[in-house]
Amino acid sequence: MLTKWLQDHKPRAAVMKEQRAFYRNLELAMDISRADHSLFVAKPRWDDSVLDFTSSDFLSFSRSGRIREAFQEELSRHENFRLSASGSRVQYGNYDYLIQMEQELAGFHGAEAAYIAHSGFMANAGTVAAVPLPCGAIIYDDAVHASTHEGMKLSLASHQLSFRHNDPDSLRDVLSELKESHTAFATGSSSILIAVESVYCMDGDICPLDELVQVAKELFPLGNAQFIIDEAHSNGVIGPKGADLVDMLGLEKEIALLIHMCSKALGSTGAQSGVILCNKPIRDRLISNARFAIYSGAPSFPMVASMRAGYRLLENGEAEKGMVKFQKSLKHFLKTITAHPDYERIEHLTHIVPVLTRPKHELYLFFHLMINNINAYAVSFPVVPKGKSRVGLVFHAHNGLDQAETLANVICEWAQEMLEIKAGETENVMPSAARQVYAMKA
Repeated sequence: MLTKWLQDHKPRAAVMKEQRAFYRNLELAMDISRADHSLFVAKPRWDDSVLDFTSSDFLSFSRSGRIREAFQEELSRHENFRLSASGSRVQYGNYDYLIQMEQELAGFHGAEAAYIAHSGFMANAGTVAAVPLPCGAIIYDDAVHASTHEGMKLSLASHQLSFRHNDPDSLRDVLSELKESHTAFATGSSSILIAVESVYCMDGDICPLDELVQVAKELFPLGNAQFIIDEAHSNGVIGPKGADLVDMLGLEKEIALLIHMCSKALGSTGAQSGVILCNKPIRDRLISNARFAIYSGAPSFPMVASMRAGYRLLENGEAEKGMVKFQKSLKHFLKTITAHPDYERIEHLTHIVPVLTRPKHELYLFFHLMINNINAYAVSFPVVPKGKSRVGLVFHAHNGLDQAETLANVICEWAQEMLEIKAGETENVMPSAARQVYAMKA
C-alpha cells in the first residue's frame, strides 16, 4: 500500500511536456496536492492479515460472509428475477419487489413511507436539493457531510444558514433571528429544513437530537421547522436491533426525513443503498421533483435483495451481537490508552475514535501504523477544518481485545517518539516510520 501511495504522489507534469495542454494542466493542478501528500488516491485493498481499523464493515457482516449467505438465500427465493429495472421510477422501473421492500423498510423504522435511492450520498444530496421550496430555509450543523453541502448548492431555498456543531443554543439563535427577520417563517407560510447527523463520521460524537427538536418545536409551534437526519453511521450500531438514533430516542413522529445507508454496517452493496424514510407527501415530492429519481434508472433487483438481506440480519438480532463485540474492544482500547477515563461517563460510545494530531503529523502516525500492520487512514484539511488533522479509528466486531491492545501500544510508541523529537532528545526531526517511507520514495 505504501509503495502504491508513494507512486501516486510523484509529480507528473514535468513528463507531460509533449502531451496535449488539456491533460498537462490537469497534472499541474494535481501536482500541487502531490507535493504535500494530500492528493486523494485509490488505495489497494489490504488482506485480512492487516489489522482493520478503517473499513465501514462495522458489524463484520461482509468479512464473516453472513451478508453474502443471506443475500444468496434471498436470491434463491426469486430464481426468475429480472436483473435490470429497465427504467426510472416515473417510467417502467417501479416493480413490485422494490415497492414491497420500501414498505418493509418503513415498517422496520416506524415511518409512513420509504424511498430507495441510488446511494447514501445521492439520497442526502438529492433530498436536500428537492424538498425545500424557493421561499424556504435550510439550517445545518456546521459539521454536516459533504453530500448535504452538494444538495444545498442545487437547492432553491432562499436562506442557508449554519449553527455551531451539536449546539442547541446556537440553533436557537439562528432560528430566532430567521423568525424575527422574516414574517413568513413566523406565520408558517415558509418552511425550514434543519440538517443534522446522528453520528458524525469525523469525531464520532452523537447529535443532541432531543434538545434540538425541542428548540425547533418551541420556536415554530406550527410545525414548519422540520429535521432531516443522516443516520449513515448509526444504522446497525445504535438503537434497538441497530435501527438508528431516532428509534433509540423514540422520536419517530418528530423527524420528517431520515437517510440511511446499507453499505456500511449492513455490508450491503454500495451502489444503490440509500434509504429515505419520510411521509407520503415528501415521497411524492421526491418522485416528482428529485432529479436522481426522474433521470436515473430504478435500483436493480440484486441491489434491493442485498438490502433486504441486511435488514433480515438486523431483525434477527445479529446487529446487537456485533455491537457488544465492538464495544468490548473499544472500551479495552480506551482503558489501555487513556490515563483519565472520561469515556466511562459517556452513555453511548460510538465505533469512531479520532486521534487528533498536529498538521502533517497525521501522515506520520499513518505511516507508523501501516509499518506495524495496522490500517487507519489519515484525515486532514479540507475534509476536516484546518488545525484539526487526525487519524480516524473505526472499531468493528472483528477487532478482538488483542487487536485493540496492539493498536493502543503502537500509538503510544509513536507518541513517545514524537515527544522525544519535540524535546530535542534525538538528532532526528522526523519519526522513524516517516523516514523509512520517504526513503522508499527516494
